Amino acid sequence: MAEHGKYRPLVIRSALCLTLLTVAPAAAVECRLALALALDVSSSVNTTEDALQRGGLAAALLAPEVRTSILAGDPIAMAVYEWSGRYNQEVLASWRVIRSEQDLQALSRTIAASRRSHDEFPTAMGYALGFAWELFQEAPRCLYQTLDMAGDGESNEGFPPEAAYREYDFNDITVNGLVVNAADFEAEVDLIEWYRTEVLHGPGAFLEVAQGFEDYERAMRRKLERETRPRIFGGLQ
Repeated sequence: MAEHGKYRPLVIRSALCLTLLTVAPAAAVECRLALALALDVSSSVNTTEDALQRGGLAAALLAPEVRTSILAGDPIAMAVYEWSGRYNQEVLASWRVIRSEQDLQALSRTIAASRRSHDEFPTAMGYALGFAWELFQEAPRCLYQTLDMAGDGESNEGFPPEAAYREYDFNDITVNGLVVNAADFEAEVDLIEWYRTEVLHGPGAFLEVAQGFEDYERAMRRKLERETRPRIFGGLQ
């Protein structure tokens, strides 16, 4: 009995360490996904088209399939910003953790009520990606990070996306794309391919195509549902 008692503190400490190792990572995580949504407000997007994309995002957030996906499982953190020229990025909705339908409705209202900050600048996507990286430094601690980069044209000012990926640490950030096929189909084939090769980044990154700004809501709805769907693992790690 004396010998058994001698090792009891060691057994207790070992059990406590095992418990802390098991619980600590989960306790440090606030959400399953940090999702940033980027809206293109460059000069190629006119007033009507901007209203369609802004209203389309607000409506897509409340679509039944998106609402179900976002509210399934652990919460999601979301932020929204608009971008155009080198120094023309504006946060429309800062990071907030979506825990309820009321939270989602509040985010939708914020986007619907937002007003465009600029309409005369070119498309500086490299700078928009750099801004996103800085935004993610302020995000709640989540298991995954995803950037939803939407636009209707190739980058034509400043450094390109590949330079942004080289200069900023995007190793833990997946970048998905939403191409707005706003011009004739022939011209937009090149844009779609450009997004696939230059913009998409990270494992599982994917592209959604909207056939004009009138189709923005449908494309965003499909994209949000896919991005926010809880991930299923095949076994314990």
